[in-house]
Amino acid sequence: MEDNFQSAYQEEQHRLTLAMEEIDRRLEKLRAAPVYTGHDFTEQALEAARESKRQSLAKSTQEPYFGRLDFETAGGKRTPLYIGKVGVEKEEVTEQPLVIDWRAPVASLFYSFTGGEEAASYDAPEGTIEGLVYLKRNIVIRQRILERVADTYDRNNEQPAVSDEFLVYRLGENKDNRLRDIVSTIQAEQDQIIRAVRNTALIIQGVAGSGKTTVALHRLAFLLYQYKEQVSAGKMVIFAPNHMFLDYISDVLPELGVGDIQQLTFQDWALTLLNQDVRLADPSETLSYWFERTDGLPELSNEVPGRYKGSLTFMKLLEDMLAGMETLSVPEGDFSPWDGKVLPRSEILNWFEQEYKPYPLAKRKERVMARIHRWVEMELKKAPSAAMQKEWKKRASQREKSYANKWPKFDALLIYKQLFQAVKGSSTGSVVGARAKLPGVVLKQTAADLKQGVVREEDLPALVYLHILLNDLDGNQRFDHVVIDEAQDFSPFHVALLDRFVRGHSFTILGDLSQGIHAYRGVHTWEEMSSLFNAEDTAYFALTRSYRSTMEIIEYANTILEKGVQGGITAVPVFRSGNPVRMIAYEPSQRTEQIGRALERLTHQEYRTVAVLTRTLAEARELHETLAGRGLGVNLIDGSMQQYQGGVSILPVYLSKGLEFDAVLVADADEQHYHSSAWDAKLLYVGCTRALHELWLMHGAPLPHYAVPENNEGYMTGWPE
Repeated sequence: MEDNFQSAYQEEQHRLTLAMEEIDRRLEKLRAAPVYTGHDFTEQALEAARESKRQSLAKSTQEPYFGRLDFETAGGKRTPLYIGKVGVEKEEVTEQPLVIDWRAPVASLFYSFTGGEEAASYDAPEGTIEGLVYLKRNIVIRQRILERVADTYDRNNEQPAVSDEFLVYRLGENKDNRLRDIVSTIQAEQDQIIRAVRNTALIIQGVAGSGKTTVALHRLAFLLYQYKEQVSAGKMVIFAPNHMFLDYISDVLPELGVGDIQQLTFQDWALTLLNQDVRLADPSETLSYWFERTDGLPELSNEVPGRYKGSLTFMKLLEDMLAGMETLSVPEGDFSPWDGKVLPRSEILNWFEQEYKPYPLAKRKERVMARIHRWVEMELKKAPSAAMQKEWKKRASQREKSYANKWPKFDALLIYKQLFQAVKGSSTGSVVGARAKLPGVVLKQTAADLKQGVVREEDLPALVYLHILLNDLDGNQRFDHVVIDEAQDFSPFHVALLDRFVRGHSFTILGDLSQGIHAYRGVHTWEEMSSLFNAEDTAYFALTRSYRSTMEIIEYANTILEKGVQGGITAVPVFRSGNPVRMIAYEPSQRTEQIGRALERLTHQEYRTVAVLTRTLAEARELHETLAGRGLGVNLIDGSMQQYQGGVSILPVYLSKGLEFDAVLVADADEQHYHSSAWDAKLLYVGCTRALHELWLMHGAPLPHYAVPENNEGYMTGWPE
């Protein structure tokens, strides 16, 4: 076995040397060529191609490839294929590429092949290609140095089988403050999602640590490669829960050679589109209300404001309201620009209801008023004298302004306020009728918010929808593909709205219902999303394998779901064992001392990122102030952060969703802080599944019933020796 390893290592070292020599030579040659800066279109295109090759080769100089697949097509010869983040062609284009781009059709074999003697196949533009895989080899190259060679399949071995050894090796590495690409370790079920056809709404249920976010980012890179003539990076968008999360994932796409993809929060996108002076309520106020209450989460009926305002029922109510406004838009009475001249209302109605009917309301009003103005100008030419014309023009100008003020003001925010507030003299009958259909609790809360001059996040889909119903949208506002991360926190209204902005229902919608801690405004089942599309336009994938945490952590987190949620989707761990989950009781009077002691023990290990998770934001602030005062280097994450700094972080558990840390210490993991509701169990589950290698739970009161394991395996009590 050792001889085989040495032979493989020497073979790959020789091949790496030759590959680096060729890459360096070609890059040097391209860099030596003068850069064209003239205006000739043909030369500009040639220079753009050269620059693209320079960038591709530059990305390959340190880590040219990560895998090898020996493949023999039917009737062909066995060929070693080297797979990398960026493809590198040889100078003779008829030859096999030096490195094959991971997104190329043949490269899919590297991910989809899971062993066996049978033929393997992949889909290519010319049809399905079949053949035999003889070798699948993982290769680790860092800074031009060959570090590791691991064969995960060898047909010539007496017992050919795929092994998780290389995957476990990569998963065991410590993390820094950025999410990284997984090109070298994409698994077959992940690859199937990445390579799914474009015009489909993919809904991905993925357990904590299943790589949902990373898979979605790789899917964007694949779509740009596969459909390069049909999509552009600038027309793709990722909607993420907050700015800190956007910063956390910001390195993945550049590592894959992809730029210019929009990365936004829904709030930022909506407020920019509205282009109005809309003051958004402080999100921390909403979070504090729901996450720091002591009586657990109340029954979440569809009349909870966030759920109702995220429903298709509310969406339809807005449509009906505007339809009613349409019939009452044209002011009563004829228009008279000056005494003795009349434009009949019947003519104005004809323009509004017939000629300009294809336009949305605001633009129909604009066009009707412009038509009236042109009619006035034509009539002014019939004036018997210049003096009379001047007098008519003055009166017409005043009366046009007065007539325009009689029309409804087609402004999204104003109409929304009229819906929830009885604004005297400004509400049409359709608005009053719509208001009467609102659930009382929704009407009361939103009216109070609007009276204070603020709107909540849950109001934004409605405001944007009113805006586009009134003004329409143009091609520049449309997307080629939309990724929604943490989609369990989005509403059906969110997705139905975004579907108006995306071509061909091209979505990647990903989340985890077991982490649905924003259930007061998010979805409770994925059917709430899939029902928005025709069956042929959607596909559902379930990722149940978790690659983040050790077996001990995942099995403990599964216990919380099984006992506390009873219906949560549990994870299947990769065979990567680590330290047991540790539960440490403390006397309430010693809480801060003990947490500080535990944090010091964890930070003395070789961990790059450590998190202390509290139940509330107030507790996080208090603990941060105390520990920082003792000289510990700790960062507070309070929801206002634009960047994730890594190191040691203190944050409330509900702000940790989407992040991961080498070690996690859950402070106050007891029944006084986590109650018996399924919602509280989900909160604790989220906290525990942030840990990659080490999980400690500290508690002053007894643990909640769902946090007590059924057996003694995988966890320990008390301090480590």
